[in-house]
Amino acid sequence: MESRGSVPARPLSYEGVWRFTAPAVDISVPQARRAVRDLLHRQGVPVADEMVQGLLLIVSELVTNAVRHAALLSPEVAVEVAIGALWVRVSVEDNHPYRPKALETDSAQTGGRGLLLVREITREAGGLCDVEHTASGGKIIWAELPLMPVLNGEATPI
Repeated sequence: MESRGSVPARPLSYEGVWRFTAPAVDISVPQARRAVRDLLHRQGVPVADEMVQGLLLIVSELVTNAVRHAALLSPEVAVEVAIGALWVRVSVEDNHPYRPKALETDSAQTGGRGLLLVREITREAGGLCDVEHTASGGKIIWAELPLMPVLNGEATPI
């Protein structure tokens, strides 16, 4: 018998890891966003709409960055979604070695604040984000958010 707050012995039906690749072109941004949204829905992940919107914005920003800044050395990007009992992690991998830096807020700039947005969404949700180098010399940028399942119409922390 499990006690309240213990981790289930078997994976929940929605747990798993999914990965897909896409060309490093602009049309891949909405396609990646749609694929992640559909995956969360298809798997029945118990997550509030606000969290889904945050995850989709993170995916959009990370794929956009890969398309804009890594396409020359990485004609393809990989998107991975890992879902555990208590968290969802999205990551975008490309083959460009440059480690991006979040720019400071500057109202005169029309772009360049995507990583700041990713950090802010992640922080507000109580999650983590980082950049890691791959063995092949590229990088993976990831964000992990805690699941807040919808119970009785309200998001409730696990």
